[in-house]
Amino acid sequence: MTPDTAPRFPADRGGVAILGAGTIAQSAHLPAYEQHGVGVAGVWSRRPETTAGVRDRFPFVGRVYASAEELLADPEVRYVDLATGPEARLTWIEAAIEAGKHVLAQKPLTLSADDLAALPGVLARAEAAGVRVAVNHNGRWAPPWRATTLLLRARIVGDVVGVTHLHDKPLPPLAGTPFDDVPHMLLTDYLLHWVDITRTWLQDGGAGPVVSVQAVDSRVPAQPEEARNPWAATLSMATSAGASATLRITGSNVATEPGCPFWVHGTAGTLRGSVLLGSDRLEADDGTTRNAVPLTGAWFVDGFAGAMGELMCAVAEDRPPENSAADAAESVRLVLAARDSAERDGVPVQVGP
Repeated sequence: MTPDTAPRFPADRGGVAILGAGTIAQSAHLPAYEQHGVGVAGVWSRRPETTAGVRDRFPFVGRVYASAEELLADPEVRYVDLATGPEARLTWIEAAIEAGKHVLAQKPLTLSADDLAALPGVLARAEAAGVRVAVNHNGRWAPPWRATTLLLRARIVGDVVGVTHLHDKPLPPLAGTPFDDVPHMLLTDYLLHWVDITRTWLQDGGAGPVVSVQAVDSRVPAQPEEARNPWAATLSMATSAGASATLRITGSNVATEPGCPFWVHGTAGTLRGSVLLGSDRLEADDGTTRNAVPLTGAWFVDGFAGAMGELMCAVAEDRPPENSAADAAESVRLVLAARDSAERDGVPVQVGP
C-alpha cells in the first residue's frame, strides 16, 4: 500500500480570510495557500504594521481588512482562518459562528479548563448554524505522520501496542519569547502536535482511548538562566487496552542530521520514521522485510494546506472534519493532564469520562 499524503481539496477552494495574520500566518499559512491554490479573500491583524506589506509579498491576497468586524461581515468569506493566540479563542470562534463562517482555529484550541467546559455549548451553536469548526493540527498532515496514520487505519502493523517519539534536534528560540511565559510550555504547547498525532495513532490503531498521562519536565545542564521553562520533558500515556506511548525531549540537542524519529509498534509489524528538518522518512517492517514508504511534500507548508483542505472537504461532503474542534479538545485534555502530572512531580493523572 502506498498512502496518498497530499493535501485534499474540493473543487471550490476559495473564500478564506485570515484573522490574526502575524508571523505564523505569513510564514506558513499564506505560503501553503499560495502553493495549493487556496483563494484568500483577505487578512486582518490587530496591528496594521503587521499586514503593511502582505499584498506586496502575496499578491493573491484580495485585501487587508480595517477591522475584524469588516472581515466577518464580508460575504466573500466562507472560512475564517483564526490564527490568533489561544487567549479569547472561544470568543473569536463564537463571533465567526454568529457571522455564519466555518472556522479553522490555530492550535492549541485552548489551554483553559473553563473553555473546555464551555466548548460543547459553542459547538452546539455551530451545528445549529450549519457551521463546521476545525483546529489547525497541521502536524497530522506532515507526510511521514500522515502516511503512518493511513497505514495504521489499514492495519498494516496489526493493533498498535506502543508509540515512541524522540526529539533529536535543537529547540526553537524560547528565552525572551511569549512562549517562555507559558507554564510547562514544552508539555502544554510545544509537544501538543506530538500528543495529538500519538492519540490519533493509538485510537486509529485499535489501542483504545488514553486513560492516564504521566509527565515530568526539568532544567538541563548549562540551560541559560534567562530561559525560565525547563528544556527537558518526558510524557507518557497509557490506553484502556494496555498500549503505551512515550514522548521524549532531552534538551536542545546538537545534531548534524537533526530530526524527530518515531516508532509505532504493532502486533504484526513496526513503522519507523522521522519528521522535520529534512529528516522525513518512513519504513514498514513486517518481521521479514523492510520497505521504504514513498513520501512527497513536507510539514511546512503542506501540513497547513492539509488542515484547511480537510475542513473544506468536510463542508463539501457534509461531515465532521478529522480535525474537528471536538476531537482536538481531547488532545487538549491530555496536555492539561500532563501539566497537572508535572506539577505533582510525575504522579499519573487519570483522564477520560
